[in-house]
Amino acid sequence: MSTKSQQSQTNRGRIRIEGFDAEAVEKRDPLSAWQPELETKEAKSRTYYAWRRFKRNRLALFGAVIVTAMVLLTVFARPWGLPEWIPYLGGATVQPFSLAAQDPATQDILVGYQPPTVEHLLNWPPSTLHIFGTDWAGRDLFARTIYGGRYSLSIGFIAVGVALLVGVPLGSIAGYYGGYVDEFIMRIVDMLYAFPFIVLAIAVITILGRGYWEIVLALIVVGWLSYARIIRGEILSVKQNEYVTAAKALGARDRSIIIKHIMPNAMAPVIVQATLSVGTVVLTAAALGFLGLGLSPATAEWGVMLNVEQDSMARGNWWAGLFPGLALFFFVMAINLIGDGVRDAFDPQGDKKGSGGFR
Repeated sequence: MSTKSQQSQTNRGRIRIEGFDAEAVEKRDPLSAWQPELETKEAKSRTYYAWRRFKRNRLALFGAVIVTAMVLLTVFARPWGLPEWIPYLGGATVQPFSLAAQDPATQDILVGYQPPTVEHLLNWPPSTLHIFGTDWAGRDLFARTIYGGRYSLSIGFIAVGVALLVGVPLGSIAGYYGGYVDEFIMRIVDMLYAFPFIVLAIAVITILGRGYWEIVLALIVVGWLSYARIIRGEILSVKQNEYVTAAKALGARDRSIIIKHIMPNAMAPVIVQATLSVGTVVLTAAALGFLGLGLSPATAEWGVMLNVEQDSMARGNWWAGLFPGLALFFFVMAINLIGDGVRDAFDPQGDKKGSGGFR
């Protein structure tokens, strides 16, 4: 009998495992059994498939194009530089371009309430023409509309971002530890939830006063509640999974368990809520400005512009409030389209084409 046939008979019935290194297994750290490289690959795969699903949603892409265009318009509306308090670089110009040739604060009473005309719309770029018309003080509405987006959009993004930084950690701690910690945090949430969103914001502004950062702080105070409640509910469900129990048994720290194992599997609803909340926050800021509780009346903020021109629209000067209202409408609509797309992208059962789920 040949040597090859003898080896085949000797190995018959044995299980062969390729790539198994017994020495590496004995020397490894017990916590490395979680294979962080594999977890990172799986997390990237979830994000990758969610992005693929989002790209197939044409309405969501349409909303993303609108938001991107509006952000670019506000950034390049007028030149801007670094704050004066920055050492050595204070006052340096960062963005020298200007889509609006006229300063949004320049007044000319002689051309007050000048309506937009066909000649204005056909001539581009607008040098001395007012393609959106002028307001009561002769200020160019095109410049004020695109420049005012700096206030409205920045308030929305900053307030939502900071509210996430406040609400997500508090909700995670409440959901993971439970007990008295959970009771203390969630009773604060329930107490603040007893007030309507806009009423609580008005109360905070009444205490702090009017101003840009006062509005942002007021919207943060009322905005973190929803993120804390959502992440708490998700963590109460996720922390019951077997891999969380195994991580505890292997001696992983609570901070590591929350950040590495629980939050990545609980953040999808929070991301959806945050995306939709940007439009809500911008609308709330505009509502505060419309009620006279926002920025100063001379500021080119969309809500303030609607407040100043509400009487003029009733007198027939429709363009004075039309364009700020349209800017607010298109931004909130686009954010809602993006939010719906993000929600469908993170929903494993949302794909009805083919076999369903992630493909």
